Amino acid sequence: MNDSSENSIGEGGFDVIPAVDVQDGEVVQLVQGERGTEKSYGEPVEAARRWIDAGASSLHLVDLDGAFEGERENAEAIDSVVEEVDVPTQLGGGIRTVSDAVDLLERGVDRVILGTAAVEEPEIVAEISEEYPGSVVVSLDAKDGEVVVEGWTEGAGISPADAANRYEELGAGAILFTNVDVEGKLEGVATEPVRELVEATEIPVIASGGVATLDDVRALADAGAAAAVVGSALYEAQFTLAEAQDALED
Repeated sequence: MNDSSENSIGEGGFDVIPAVDVQDGEVVQLVQGERGTEKSYGEPVEAARRWIDAGASSLHLVDLDGAFEGERENAEAIDSVVEEVDVPTQLGGGIRTVSDAVDLLERGVDRVILGTAAVEEPEIVAEISEEYPGSVVVSLDAKDGEVVVEGWTEGAGISPADAANRYEELGAGAILFTNVDVEGKLEGVATEPVRELVEATEIPVIASGGVATLDDVRALADAGAAAAVVGSALYEAQFTLAEAQDALED
């Protein structure tokens, strides 16, 4: 889609965003981001269509192999999703340069998610944002209160709140906050780290990690997050997308 009007997050209220994480050409969910823990959920385009048919207003796409290897390994599969869907998409995993990001934005991705690249070269956020305002989502993945990079394997020596302030100043349109301590476990969310991050920055915070119940969705909304990325809970039918959306109106 790639319309700047579609880049705003949370303007229409809290959004529940289904995750389409791709590894070796298939949709998978990992436990705490660790390879070898994956469970497969089929072909990416089919999964994307399923969530759109269920009422998704946007999709969260991740090239997991790209996140680990530093290069987009599932480009063809993810490109097929972007071409097929008619809702805004945000994509992360293996996007390491300005040219990588610009290429994706020009081909229809609405928001690019930068993690390791933003940590190693913060100015990349400003360069992309200057040409495509609101298009950069900085991924702050945290373990034990520290931002981690390289597929969640290395500590970056900075807290999520301090990092968020840095990237807000550089023009980031949103922060994607993944609490790796609870990611993929289906054991519930930790709201205090989300609340602290929301209070530390003026840009929207998209929460990810640990959503297992409708109460978790409500808790993230109450903590001030603009949206939540939900993966395993939807794929394992803990609740439906419609139920999650309805829960926010209760």
